[in-house]
Amino acid sequence: MLMTLYPEGETTMSEEKDPRVLFAAERTLLAWNRTSIALIAFGFLVERSGMLMQMLAAESPDRLPQSITVLVGLLFILIGAGVAIFASRQYARFLSTLKPSDFPEGYAARWGIVVNVGVALLGMLLAVALFLAQ
Repeated sequence: MLMTLYPEGETTMSEEKDPRVLFAAERTLLAWNRTSIALIAFGFLVERSGMLMQMLAAESPDRLPQSITVLVGLLFILIGAGVAIFASRQYARFLSTLKPSDFPEGYAARWGIVVNVGVALLGMLLAVALFLAQ
């Protein structure tokens, strides 16, 4: 095991057991999580904007613009859910390449996957609820 002694008496971890690799992967997962949540929120906003446009233009009976915004909004929501699933899959694949010694003791690295899958399921549930409300 490589240990480097610094003048102050501090030591660094060996390259073999460096937790920064795991934490960098986790930060990437969390960035994708934020992206998926933003896509879902934007999709909800787009979906509801059709209702707002219909209320503002009450004299126009044309429902085509509202149908388009519903479709585009639902697509954004489903893309956001797909991004969450994809990111979870990538992170799980990366975790499978690490050795048990690469994980800090007592660290639960899989909770990020649970959160991302939860976001994906809630996004899909939202898309179904909005679709059925039409």
